[in-house]
Amino acid sequence: MDIKDAVPLFDALSQETRLKAFRFLVQAGQRGLPAGELSEKLGTPHNTLSFHLNHLSNAGIVESRREGRSIIYSANYDAMHALISFMVKDCCSDEFASIHREKGSGCSVIELADCCDLTANQEKNL
Repeated sequence: MDIKDAVPLFDALSQETRLKAFRFLVQAGQRGLPAGELSEKLGTPHNTLSFHLNHLSNAGIVESRREGRSIIYSANYDAMHALISFMVKDCCSDEFASIHREKGSGCSVIELADCCDLTANQEKNL
């Protein structure tokens, strides 16, 4: 991912209702949530939520599928992973953050150093 790909994702997530909706979808996992249930959880009218979900979908951070008469929304974990990787790789020094694949599971692991303690320890060593 480059900065041109990241900006629309940040734009989509920079609004409170959209960020809350995305967080609910992340918590729901791969099964996702029906639009009506998401609307209830957020206390947001259906038409307002539809606008926000379209914004998230257009950015590629949320996916939808039809199940019967319901539309089920879910987080796009590949896009989320790419965005987090972009932040760790391009925005943080390796001494503060790193990302690697865990050998057993193949999952990506993000390690964040305690920046305050690390900085204090570095100053002590000077």
